[in-house]
Amino acid sequence: MTDLHSSVSPAGLTSRPTSAGRLRFVRRAAWPLYLVLLARWTYVNGLPYTEDLVFLWLIGALVTAAVHGGEGWRRTLLVLRDWVPVMAVVWTYSLLRGYGAHTPWMPHLRPQLAFDTALGFGEAWTVRLQHALYTPGTAHWYDYAAVTVYMSHFFVVFVLLAVLWRRNHARFRHLLACYLTVTYAGFLTYVLYPAVPPWMAAAQGHTPPVTRIVADVLSQAELPRAASVFEDGSRFANDVAAMPSLHAAYPMMLALFFWPIATRRTRVLLAAYPLAMAFTLVYGGEHFIIDILVGWLYALVIVRGVTHLIERRANRRPLRAAPATRGG
Repeated sequence: MTDLHSSVSPAGLTSRPTSAGRLRFVRRAAWPLYLVLLARWTYVNGLPYTEDLVFLWLIGALVTAAVHGGEGWRRTLLVLRDWVPVMAVVWTYSLLRGYGAHTPWMPHLRPQLAFDTALGFGEAWTVRLQHALYTPGTAHWYDYAAVTVYMSHFFVVFVLLAVLWRRNHARFRHLLACYLTVTYAGFLTYVLYPAVPPWMAAAQGHTPPVTRIVADVLSQAELPRAASVFEDGSRFANDVAAMPSLHAAYPMMLALFFWPIATRRTRVLLAAYPLAMAFTLVYGGEHFIIDILVGWLYALVIVRGVTHLIERRANRRPLRAAPATRGG
């Protein structure tokens, strides 16, 4: 009996540390492996700037965080439960946005151009800014800064949603509701009021020539941009989806959403982001000023409206619970 126990016992003792060691190795290797894969994929395929690719990498990051934290399969399933439907809704918007380009009415230009021309004292601000600042064929530091600000549109909201998902699920749902409402309100407006952007107005001869600076700088820098699985070329493009500017609406939405709980330093960033995006859009030839102002208005109305509904719903819960408490 002594020999039997002595032969089995050491095997059992050695198997436990081996299992625990493997688990520790997997947890420690999770983030390095994720970052290596992301860097390799970006090097080969280009910048993942489209919504579906950003979603896929964010879902991967959340799963990696669950593995690193030893949170088990349940947390991984929660990631898929909450994020796959969101990804499907955003992809549906991308599909509808492409179909929204084919409306039975002509795109509008005169109101936006008249508004910008009045603000520019006889000349649209895109033309003024490019004439003063842009050098064709030579990208300045502020051109690269503008490209960075412009491209942030494709991932900043999703990254913040991912952070909130990890830290405060109620705030995650709140911001998600604001984001989806702003997005689909924009789509509805694109269908009802297709609008010509400054670069297209110039191409049609309505203004002096302007350059799409973001595309021009990316071409000069020879930075590859990853093709999207879902957003397949022109089927998903809508060149007359300019009013309102969602590029402008999202930064304002984030500023309004986080402002009540932000520190003084954070508020400086929250205020600077919408202004930097507004300058980028006008300077880059992507939007008229009126497109940006309407985008800010959409963000203001929707954030306040969604917040009011959430607070009203939260205030009703104690009232519903009160009769049951008294009855007990």
